[in-house]
Formats: sequence, C-alpha cells, structure tokens
Amino acid sequence: MKKTFILSSILLFQLMLSAQASKPAITNVSKDYRVAVPVQGNSWLTDNAPRTSAVINRHLSGWSNKKDIIRTYFYVQKACRLNVAIEASVISGTSVIEVSSGKLSKKLSLSNTSAMPIAAGKLDINAPGYYYVDLKGVSKTARNFAVVTNILLGGDADKNFIRFVDQDFYFGRRGPSVHLNYLRPEGVKDVEWYYNELEVNEGDDVIGSYFMANGFNEGYFGMQVNSASERRILFSVWSPFKTDDPKAIPADEKIKLIAKGEHTLVGEFGNEGSGGQSYLIYDWKPGVRYKFLLQGKPQTDNTTTYTAWLYDPQSAKWVLIASFNRPKTSTYLRGFHSFVENFIPDYGAKTRKCNYYNQWVADKDGNWTEVTEAMFTYDATAQANRRFDYAGGAAGDGFFLKMGGFFNENTSFRTNFQRTKTDKSPDIKFAELPGIH
Repeated sequence: MKKTFILSSILLFQLMLSAQASKPAITNVSKDYRVAVPVQGNSWLTDNAPRTSAVINRHLSGWSNKKDIIRTYFYVQKACRLNVAIEASVISGTSVIEVSSGKLSKKLSLSNTSAMPIAAGKLDINAPGYYYVDLKGVSKTARNFAVVTNILLGGDADKNFIRFVDQDFYFGRRGPSVHLNYLRPEGVKDVEWYYNELEVNEGDDVIGSYFMANGFNEGYFGMQVNSASERRILFSVWSPFKTDDPKAIPADEKIKLIAKGEHTLVGEFGNEGSGGQSYLIYDWKPGVRYKFLLQGKPQTDNTTTYTAWLYDPQSAKWVLIASFNRPKTSTYLRGFHSFVENFIPDYGAKTRKCNYYNQWVADKDGNWTEVTEAMFTYDATAQANRRFDYAGGAAGDGFFLKMGGFFNENTSFRTNFQRTKTDKSPDIKFAELPGIH
C-alpha cells in the first residue's frame, strides 16, 4: 500500500503539473519556424557568468538549478511579430519550464525524450535591436530540466533580418573587439615615443576585459582584468616568424628580453601569433586615469627594441614593464591603435567601456605632436553580423570604445572621430626613465 501511495502521489503531481502547463505542440520546424537560434552560441546565465559554460555546455545539458535563468539573445533589424518556440526534450521524467520574453510568459511541460518544437507564444518586435528569451526551471522529476537545442522563431521571422551567432561560437560568445586606429599627423616621421592615457569607469572593469592602450604593428600594451582577485599590465611583442606555436620559432627569430621591471613576469605567448610576453600583476582601479608610454627604437643590427612603461599614480613614478628586442626588424613605431576586447566567453554578455585621453607621439629627437583623430573599426565577429553590440566615438578631449552586453547602439565601420586638443604635451624626462637604453 505504501508503494502504491507513493506512485499515485507522483502520478497525481505530474498530472497537476500538466494541467498547469501547456502540452508540447508538435510542429514542422522548417515550415513554421524558419529561424533557429542556437542556445550554445547565444546564451548566458543572467546572474552567474562563471557557471555559464558548465550549465549551457551543449544544449543546456548541465541545467539543474532552479535559480538559473538562461537568457538567449538575438538581434532583430525591423519591427515584426514572431512566434516563439523551443526545440527541446528531456532525458527522462517530466519537467516544467517557463519561457518568457517581454509580455510573453508561458509554462511548458516536457516529457518527450526526442527533440521537438514546443510552442510558447507570440512576441511583438516594435523596433530594431536586441531581444532575448529567458528559460527558467519550475519543476523536474529527473536530474536536469531539459536539453534545449534552439530557440525557434516563426511568424514574420526571416534569416535576412534576424541575426545571431550561428558559427564560431568561441569568438561570438566573447563578443566583438573594437578598435581606435589613430591617424598620425602629417609630416611626423621617425616616431620613437607613443603616449596614451586610459581610464575605465566604475562597473566597466568586467572580468575578461583587455583594455589595450598602446598598440603598434609589432605588439600591444595595456591592462587586463584576469579574475575577481587579479589584474595585470600586459606588454607583448610578436615574433617576425609567423606561427601560433612559440616552440616553433627559430632561435634567430625569437623575441629577446633586454630588461624588465622588478616585479614583471616574462614568458612567451601563442595561439594568436607568437612572441615575447610580459606582465605585471597590478591592482589598477576604475575611475583612475593611467599613463602608458612606449618606445620603439631601431638598432644598427637590423633589430628594433621596444620598451614599455606605466606611470604609477601612487608612487608618482614611471614603472618599467619590460624591454624586448625584435630580430629582422628595423623600424620606428607604426600602426598606432587601441582596442577593447573580452577574452573569456562566459563574460560575453557583459558591457565594458574604456576612455582614452591625450594621445601624443614624439620623434627620435623628442619633439612631441598631439594626435587628435582616430578611425573606428571592429573584428570579424561584427563584420559577419554575428554581434551588433559595438560602439566608439569622441567625447570632449577623449575617445571611447564600448563592446559586449547586447546594447542597441552601434557605430559604423571606419567612422572617423576627432577629439578636442589639449595642447598639454607629456612632461617626461626620457633619460631618467628606468631601464632606458
């Protein structure tokens, strides 16, 4: 009797859930839902980014916590009415999940063990921009709530005006990197020194951010948020040998360390070209403006030495990060740029913004020239219309870059900006810089 009572209670509980939730509506995907937004490439947990990969994995196979809300984003380029469904199944048992977006909110009961479309309702799109569908677990009899492959869109839906990350999930989830390409003033030659100031507002210092200050043709120099407890100043120089494996670089094409700061760590990097890398673990703060200085000096043996310094506001001194020598290279500094990127995909639903001020270059004789023009560009993820959350501009005497987080404004590729001049050249005594050569 006891076993019968338990089984009857479970059956009654399942019947009650079924009565409260909509039963699966089996439809033809290709006919009724012309757009399928992959959950794996377009979804994040709303309030627990570090657990996103573990939960979403492939098709939400790790979704077991009722507190988790899975949010799937897509970009709609015109007003329309959409029919919303999920392509889902359960591994076993029965689950009830809630699907919501705007005014749409519906509880669905799942007991099917093969993936099928389950209709959730209609969604009115009144203006172009980002929209999302939330999934929340209500109840389940098995370990996980559901396996969800796609958010399905029908009605007026068309792939020509609904955009999302449909491939290259790793880079799509990171979000679009955005760049300022500084225009060197006419007549300025033999640029040996490159100066920039960088400030990140409170709340924009998101984990996984790289705010790059002084980019040049052969490397980059900026600051990162590596974790909740660690931040770095990073300076790297590419080898002239083209490879993603630093171990493959021939000895005569390796980046050589000339000098480094007392607390700087030095090594090699790969996977995006290869070369020499240095970083200083440094607890930089939002709301504080930091000064970056880079020197590029050609040598007499067909090499160039690149040296990077950070001005530390607390000690009021320039700190040497590192000095690297690049073989088979004889050039002054070229290709001045800054960028903002996210390097941790689980934080790709967070917005970060960086402000850049007071750019200057100096020639080999130490004559400063102010740089007040820049051109905005973005990476392949944005160019392929997989993400639209990118922006840049000029504001007063500075520029800014913004990316990630699915905001709606965006800036056209190759837009030119001009900031207000400051006429305040850097006050730097080159000969007194630590590690100067």
